[in-house]
Amino acid sequence: MDLTEGTRVEKQARAKKMMLWFGIISMVMMFAGLTSAYVVSKNRPDWISGFELPASLYWSTLVIIISSITFILAKKSIANDDRKNGTLYLLATLALGIAFVVLQFQSFAEIIQAGYYFTGSESTVTTSFIYVVVLAHLAHLAAGLIVLLVVIYNHFKQRYTSGQMLGLELGATFWHFLDILWVYLFLFLYFFR
Repeated sequence: MDLTEGTRVEKQARAKKMMLWFGIISMVMMFAGLTSAYVVSKNRPDWISGFELPASLYWSTLVIIISSITFILAKKSIANDDRKNGTLYLLATLALGIAFVVLQFQSFAEIIQAGYYFTGSESTVTTSFIYVVVLAHLAHLAAGLIVLLVVIYNHFKQRYTSGQMLGLELGATFWHFLDILWVYLFLFLYFFR
């Protein structure tokens, strides 16, 4: 299909989807750079080997995966014009997103409690990388929560129906990307300690 074909609405929808994918690709490149730097730095003599990830990171991973499932269920409910369940699943996704953030900060507290610091004379390159990777993801997740709030607001304003789901689809795509990104980062930190 030629990108110049279609109605004005179809062209705008394609343009919005393309802009989202450009943003996602740029985020992938950023995290690829961070994880590459992590791998290269692992050869430093001051690298801490055997660093254990806090339990809250495991729980946060489970929570973010469940949040993607609830977003999928919300999208299916709204596509079937089931507004009640759509609302419940969207609010569950929001609650799980907030729980993810809380668990991430709890993991910071656990890392500090174990004696590893982000900055200062007691910091290490290992823990600094972990903090930077997690904080960069949290910054993107903050954007994801804002997107989710906009989706919920538009849902309450009844802007999504089985025939008009572009905003919901864009929000879901971004949310699922953040989920996949975190699973990748978690597995990366788990296997490349």
